[in-house]
Amino acid sequence: MSSSVKTFPTWAFFSLLSNFILLLAVILLIGEQQGGTAFLANMVSPRRETAPKNQIQPAASPQLGKRHQLDYQKWVGILQQEAEVVAEKKPRNLTVMAGDSLSLWFPSELLPDNKTWLNQGISGEKSAGLLTRLNLFDKTTPESIFVMIGINDLIAGVNDETILENQRQILAYLRKQHPKAQIVIQSILPHQGEQATWEGKEKLLAIPNSRIRKLNQQLRTIAAKEDVKYLNLYPLFADKQGNLRSNFTTDGLHLNPDGYLVWSSALQLTMNSEQ
Repeated sequence: MSSSVKTFPTWAFFSLLSNFILLLAVILLIGEQQGGTAFLANMVSPRRETAPKNQIQPAASPQLGKRHQLDYQKWVGILQQEAEVVAEKKPRNLTVMAGDSLSLWFPSELLPDNKTWLNQGISGEKSAGLLTRLNLFDKTTPESIFVMIGINDLIAGVNDETILENQRQILAYLRKQHPKAQIVIQSILPHQGEQATWEGKEKLLAIPNSRIRKLNQQLRTIAAKEDVKYLNLYPLFADKQGNLRSNFTTDGLHLNPDGYLVWSSALQLTMNSEQ
């Protein structure tokens, strides 16, 4: 008599197990650092005139407020200058962060230690734009490259197929150009839905978080095919309804210091797992 019981896929078991371990470790790390939360809440900008020891000083160092007033091409020019400084100095333990405003605003004080960070984030960036400017840091030799992109595509109405194809091309380019680097594609984060206060709230409401979860599942598959690491941050930031947790966001789209603390802990765990 044949059994009708279906076997639980091995890959699904290990996926759930890895997510549980990551979540537990992040909770523990956050607990250890809670004493510094009040200080972190007072931070104004991740880019300061005096760069921390683990971050390269930009060739041109305008304040973030002035940078937001620049047009896109001038902004790209500044990122190119920063990448050229890094390429010339050849710092040890270089890690690149590429993406949109979520990456741009990452507080340098919360980035994992013992790394030199090159932040190549641009506010409002979409996957097509990131793809065209990956060559800015071609001459650098990073140990790791962390990519997060896609939410602005969704806000702008770009279809899923185009987003995923751009993501695939981004990963393929990075694999070819930086064959020795650990390349990590990070999941798209949820938004807060009805509770969001961001000025473009109506655009967020047009994007169900269920769609973001589906995109992330497909992104995981692409990462496997391109032989790069996939970092699933979504479960760490989602509440029971699948929306962005209120204690991790400033406006329902962008992150506050506690949200960046969670992200930082996940980055640290990911890098440690490769050592």
